[in-house]
Amino acid sequence: MRPTNQTRLLASTMLCAAALLLAAAIPVHAQQPQPSAAAKKPPAATPGQNQAREILMRMAAYLGGAAKYSVSLRTGYDAVQKSGQKIEFNEMRKLTLSRPDKLRIEGERSDGAKTLTVFNGKEITLVDMASNVYATAPQPGGIDDSVVHFVSGLGMRLPLAVMLMSRMPAEFEARVKTIDYVEKTSLFGTPAHHLAARADTVDFQVWVADGDKPVPLRVVITYVKSPGQPQFRAQFADWNMAPAVPDSAFNAQIPAGAQKVAFAAQLQRAPAAARKSPADKGAKQ
Repeated sequence: MRPTNQTRLLASTMLCAAALLLAAAIPVHAQQPQPSAAAKKPPAATPGQNQAREILMRMAAYLGGAAKYSVSLRTGYDAVQKSGQKIEFNEMRKLTLSRPDKLRIEGERSDGAKTLTVFNGKEITLVDMASNVYATAPQPGGIDDSVVHFVSGLGMRLPLAVMLMSRMPAEFEARVKTIDYVEKTSLFGTPAHHLAARADTVDFQVWVADGDKPVPLRVVITYVKSPGQPQFRAQFADWNMAPAVPDSAFNAQIPAGAQKVAFAAQLQRAPAAARKSPADKGAKQ
């Protein structure tokens, strides 16, 4: 079955959503009304639930507090068709982060298209090798602000974006409603804790490495309120918490002959007269 343009559009929409519990410009907990004194208290957590939350928060604090790291991801996500059939798309990514403000993501989609996203501390650059175009935008600050701007302001997708952010612990505290400990397993090559959690619109599972480096080994997100309950899946490999990364790694390599274009969101905000040029294109990831 050959994917249609609509299939690709749905897939792109899924990846936008797949920024797991992505921080909004205003924290969610600041928008929620305070419960009344008469509100019914939730049941007390079980020892297993307390253990699961402790492991999740330890992972969040470890990643959020890391000065730098690199990791490879193999991701898959469902695009639900009108017929109800699910089509899976896949992607490989190599991610390198260096706080306070540098990030490099090399991506390759299942159709062979390659992309490069770089935050160099002053500028965000996205290169689409398949279309031989690139786009740039000012970087608003550190990783946290830049990730939010990249997704919300520039309209780009960044799966599992919250895992890049130093405020990851606060995001989990605000958004995770319930969490349970499923089991301990060694199927990923190292002992890991399997956790299952629920938020307002998603269920997610995460396998966290046991020991003093509690990195995620696998994540599965289910969009329980979306038609067909599609899933996003990510497998992590080659974690390095002290990569030798020169500053030059955060310089975007622009292919010869590549055309500079605007991000699609920038075009939408531009005056109508400035959008009439047939050469204008919007960068997509």
